[in-house]
Amino acid sequence: MNPKATPAALQAQVSGSSFYAGMRVLPRAEREAMYAVYAFCRAVDDIADDQAGDRAARAGALDRWRADIDALYGGREPGQAALVADAVARFGLDRGDFHAVIDGMAMDVERDIRWPAAAELDLYCDRVASAVGRLSVRIFGMERDPGIALAHHLGRALQLTNILRDIDEDAAIGRVYLSHEALTTAGVPITTPAEVVGHSGIDAAARIIAAEADRHFAAAQAILRDRPRGRLLAPHLMAAVYAGILKRMEAIGWRLPRTRVRVSKPALFWTVLKLSLSR
Repeated sequence: MNPKATPAALQAQVSGSSFYAGMRVLPRAEREAMYAVYAFCRAVDDIADDQAGDRAARAGALDRWRADIDALYGGREPGQAALVADAVARFGLDRGDFHAVIDGMAMDVERDIRWPAAAELDLYCDRVASAVGRLSVRIFGMERDPGIALAHHLGRALQLTNILRDIDEDAAIGRVYLSHEALTTAGVPITTPAEVVGHSGIDAAARIIAAEADRHFAAAQAILRDRPRGRLLAPHLMAAVYAGILKRMEAIGWRLPRTRVRVSKPALFWTVLKLSLSR
């Protein structure tokens, strides 16, 4: 990761993601700050997902990111954290939220997460998703209380949707993020990742997680309907797109053979247009 990446380079890094459509609607300063936050998240996520690297080396790489974030906030040479220096200075981003994201990635490095307890899954979602939301709502200009609440609910909703969409990809690298409680309630024996995601009860387990994601989407939408202060087209778009993905998965189900739900570019464009016209 180039700590001095230009705005154009940061944009290129995110241009292939669903995140890109949500962020490109922002004014330039906010957009570039979000690209920088995304690039930070990509950098630490790549460390967590580096299956070729040994765990000690990956943990060390995350520790270096922590040290660089601390150096940035301490007024010292920021190293890699120069990537987010402008965003931190302009929008007053909280150091603790950057640390939370790194801590979430460290959970994946420490061990392959498999059928975590519901409380651990919630903590993981808070760190890898809601903490990103807390950084984002500062950039969007939201007031603290509605911003923190939106980050809490929308972050969890998005992450749980991703977990449900990536069941097979995660199992292939030894991870199963569905909670222990959901699996046991659905009668899925806790054996190996491949056997767990291939069990006939996986559909019922996934629907338990989907119901939780639906509750978080509903709470996020309620906050957005109150029209709090801020540039909210981006979170409106992310909520609409991912809630649509979840709805399609719920209609299809999670029984084998599974088909990964995707969002087409025309559908994404139409969603952006509808939301833009309704603001």
